[in-house]
Amino acid sequence: MSRIRYNNDPVTLSADPYLQPFLPVLAKRAKEASSVAKRLTGGKKTLKEFAIGHTFYGLHRTEDGWVFREWAPHAEEMYLAGDFSNWEIKPEWACRKLDDYGNWELKIPGNAIRHGMHGKLFLRWQNGEGYRLPAYARYVVQDPASHIFTFQVWDPETPYTFKHPIPPKPEEMLIYEAHIGMAQEEGKVGTFREFRENILPEIAKSGYNTIQLMAVMSHPYYGSFGYHVANFFSISGRFGTPDEFKELVDAAHGMGLRVIMDIVHSHAVRNEVEGLGRFDGTVTAYFHEGAKGIHPAWDSYCFDYGKDQVRHFLLSNCRFWLDEYHLDGFRFDGVTSMLYTHHGLNKVFTSYADYFNDDIDPDAVTYLALANKVIHEVRPDAVTVAEDVSGMPGLAAPLKEGGCGFDYRMAMGVTDMWFKYFDKPDEFWDMGNMAYELLNRRKDERTISYVECHDQAIVGGQTAIFRLAGDAMYFSMHRGSDNPAVERAIALHKMTRLATAAAAGHGYLNFMGNEFGHPEWIDFPREGNQWSYHHARRQWSLAGDPGLRYQYLLAFDRAMMHTLRKTPHFYRYTPECIWCDNSAKILVLRRGNLFFCFNFHPTQSVSDYAIFVPRGQYQTILDSDAEEFGGFSLVDDSIIHRAFTRNKQTMIRLYIPCRTAFVLKREA
Repeated sequence: MSRIRYNNDPVTLSADPYLQPFLPVLAKRAKEASSVAKRLTGGKKTLKEFAIGHTFYGLHRTEDGWVFREWAPHAEEMYLAGDFSNWEIKPEWACRKLDDYGNWELKIPGNAIRHGMHGKLFLRWQNGEGYRLPAYARYVVQDPASHIFTFQVWDPETPYTFKHPIPPKPEEMLIYEAHIGMAQEEGKVGTFREFRENILPEIAKSGYNTIQLMAVMSHPYYGSFGYHVANFFSISGRFGTPDEFKELVDAAHGMGLRVIMDIVHSHAVRNEVEGLGRFDGTVTAYFHEGAKGIHPAWDSYCFDYGKDQVRHFLLSNCRFWLDEYHLDGFRFDGVTSMLYTHHGLNKVFTSYADYFNDDIDPDAVTYLALANKVIHEVRPDAVTVAEDVSGMPGLAAPLKEGGCGFDYRMAMGVTDMWFKYFDKPDEFWDMGNMAYELLNRRKDERTISYVECHDQAIVGGQTAIFRLAGDAMYFSMHRGSDNPAVERAIALHKMTRLATAAAAGHGYLNFMGNEFGHPEWIDFPREGNQWSYHHARRQWSLAGDPGLRYQYLLAFDRAMMHTLRKTPHFYRYTPECIWCDNSAKILVLRRGNLFFCFNFHPTQSVSDYAIFVPRGQYQTILDSDAEEFGGFSLVDDSIIHRAFTRNKQTMIRLYIPCRTAFVLKREA
C-alpha cells in the first residue's frame, strides 16, 4: 500500500494479448506509412521538407512583384480577378499552365497588387466556368453587405513580429477549450482582439496551461461551429486579421499558455465558389468520386487520402499553422469518420476485429501517421490529440509500432458515463462501474479526460449542470436558495470534475464557461432561431455576480486546477482506486501522495469511516464542501489525520458528508 505507482511511458502495442492476431496488420500499416513517406520525399529529404506546398502555391511577394500559383488539373483557363483588374477577366491576368500535372502560374510585376486588395480566381473547364477562391488563400473575408467571400491580400508594411518565447511542453495537459466568436457576453461575433483582451487573462488566472481553439479555419457558415471548413490556410476572417490572431497566440505565450487548435481534415464543405467543391469543374481534384466522396451525415466532401496532391495539401496545411502562427499543436477532429468507410455511423464497436477489416480506409490511417510525423518533425514539442469514438488501438502509439503517432486521444467514454448517470437517480450510481470507466484506458496510449466539452451543449443537448438542475436554474441559482435540484447539481458538478481530473490518464479538458456551470445550450444564429445570438455567447457576468451561486463553481474549478498545478508531476503518478463501497457510495482514488475521497450518497454521511492508507499524516488541501465553494464546511479541514495500525492494517478514520469530496495530502 505504501508504494507509489508511476504513470510510466506507454507500453508497446504488442504487449496487449488481444492484439496478437492483428500484429501483422499493424506491421503492414507501419511499413505502408514508411513506404509512402519515402516515395513522397524521394528518399532525399525529410517529410517536413516535402510539406511546404504553402510556400509554392498561393500568392507570394517576390523581389520584383508577385507570383501566384495554383493546382487545377482539369482547368483549361485560369485568371486572377479583383480590385487590381477592376473585377474584369483580362488577358494580362491570365495564368499560364506550367506542366501537364495541373500547375498554373502568374507573375505580376511591380505593385499592381497591394495590401488590402480583394480578389478571386476565375476558371474555365470543359463545358463550364466559375469563380473560385484559391486553395491556398491565406486570408478569406466576407463582405458584410453582399455576403460574398473573397481573398484579401495581407501584406502590411510592418508585419507582426512575435515577442514571447513559446512555453515549454507541459507534463500535464490542462486544456481550456474555447470558441473565439462566442466568447464574449454581448450577443455578437467576438473577435481575436476581444478574446485576447478579455478572455485570455481569465484563462491564465484559472490555472489551465493550454488553450484549444475551435473554428479558427475559415468556414462560410458560422453555425457549423467551424467544422465545415472551406479555406484550409485561412483564419476565419469574421474574427479579425492574421496579425490579430498572431497577437492573440503571442499574448497567450506571454502568459505561459500554449495554444492548439481544432484542425479539420476529416471532410470539407461542399461550397463551390467559397471552397474546394468542384474546384476545377470536377469533384475528384481533392475528393473521392461518387458516394464515397459524400459524407452522408455531414453533407460534406470526403478527402481522397490516397492521392499524392491531397496528401501534399493536407500535410502542408499542418506545417503552415505551426510555422505561420506559432501554434503548439492540434486536436484532429472527426478521426473516426476518417478511419472507417462507414464513418462510424450507426456502428457499435464490440471487438478488436472491428478495427482490422475491410471497413478501414488504409489511406486515411497512412495519412494520419504522416501528419503526426510532419508535425513532430517541424515542432518536436508540438502536441496532437485524436478525437475518436471508436477506440481504435494504436492511434496514440508510435509509428514504428503501426500506430498513428498521436500524443493523446480523447477519453470519450468518460463523458458518456457521466451523462448517463446524470439521468439516473443517485441510488443507481454504481461506484464500481464509475471507477472502472474513470480508470479504463489502454496502457499503450496517453489520454485526456473531461466531464463535458462543446459537444454536450450543442443545440439539442445540455451542459452538465443544466442536465442536473433542469429549469430550476432559472429561478434558484441565487444565494440563499434551497432548491434540492440545484443543491444536487452544484454538489455533483464539483465532484464529477474532481473525480475526472483525479483519475485522468494524462490530461484534463474543460469547455469555456462550463467551469462555472454555464446554463442552457449552445445554438448559433440560424433561420430556426430567427438568427439570434442569445445562445452563442458566454454569460461571464453570472460568475461575477455576488448574489448568484455560479461564483462558487468557478472558485472550486480554479482551486482544483491550482491543486493539480502545484502538485509536482501530478500526472506522472498512476491513478488507483483504493476503496469502493457501493452501498455507502464511497469512492477513494489515489494519485501519488494525494487521496481523493468521494461520498456520492444523496443523504447519508458517514462518520469514523475507515480508509486504508500508508503510514503518515494527512491534511485536507481541497474540500468541495468549503464555504468558499458554496458548501457548508461540515468538515474541519484543519484537522491532521494520523494513520494508525489496527489488526495489522493501517488506516485513517474520516467524516465524509454526503455529496462531498475532498483531497488529502499525505506527509510521510
